[in-house]
Amino acid sequence: MMSGLDSRANGALWGLFIGDALSMPVHWYYDREALARDYGSITDYLAPQNHHPDSILWRSHFTSPGPKYDILHDQRPFWGRRNVHYHQFLVAGENTLNLQCVRLLLDSLIANGGYDADDYLRRYIAFMLTPGSHRDTYMEEYHRHFFTRLAGGLAPRRCGIPEKHIGGLVGVVPIAAFYREKSSEALARGQEHLTLTHRGERMTSAAALIIDILLQVMAGTPLRSVLEDGMATQRSPYFGHPFRQWQNTPDDVVVGRYLSPACYVEDALPAVIYLAWKYAHDPEQGLIVNAHLGGDNAHRGAILGALFGAAGGRDAFPDRWVTGLYEAVPNLL
Repeated sequence: MMSGLDSRANGALWGLFIGDALSMPVHWYYDREALARDYGSITDYLAPQNHHPDSILWRSHFTSPGPKYDILHDQRPFWGRRNVHYHQFLVAGENTLNLQCVRLLLDSLIANGGYDADDYLRRYIAFMLTPGSHRDTYMEEYHRHFFTRLAGGLAPRRCGIPEKHIGGLVGVVPIAAFYREKSSEALARGQEHLTLTHRGERMTSAAALIIDILLQVMAGTPLRSVLEDGMATQRSPYFGHPFRQWQNTPDDVVVGRYLSPACYVEDALPAVIYLAWKYAHDPEQGLIVNAHLGGDNAHRGAILGALFGAAGGRDAFPDRWVTGLYEAVPNLL
């Protein structure tokens, strides 16, 4: 039997993958009318449809620095084309590339009994350079820059770039779960992992906040109480919004007019805080709302799901979401 702390840490991991998978088919939809037209009401895992009206793959580029460092492999023909779904070959309940990299991190933590950046980097590099290791079409800028810099001769630990995408925060969740009883170690190892790919003060402060919230909630403090304390003390600039004043405003106005639904952490993380605070009593509805808000809902949903899971354990989520994941979450605990 798991202790309450262990159960909540386990829940944070399941929520991380559930939140991503639920939003995967509507990831980076900015036209909400098109999202509703194409998918209707999203309450279960769905497979992506391959016409994505908001896809930017037509203007995304990656010039391979040589065959040895090609990370696009058989997905290359789809880059530069319009309306291609970012995750076109994934199936219902499957996770996006960034979360598949989190699985590598979990495997590394389990194999080594703790965090080992060099071991993770070996796994990450091998995974990205091996054709057929995954079926995702889109690879965020940090992947492309990492392998361009690696091909240029930089050591793997120096290939990270200044970044500000919320997708970079997904990797700190398993580290917080693993070091759930060692707060200083959780923060140090979480920041070490973050800087492998996402450098800069915005990401550093965002990761520190997420780790702190997770540790408090996994230890048993109610999620809403932790967030309300942050709002009252303003201990992070990410709390610097009138969240309470927005609670009766439609969610698509809060995340759309007041906060951008895009991937940049200065808006995406406050959006997570708001949705976590508003829907702390109903994680299922919170993740459904997040999916319908579009934008970077997959990575926003991953962090949101982790917070809900840290509060309520795996039982915070419907059984259909737990059993419907394409791959079960590795047992870290």
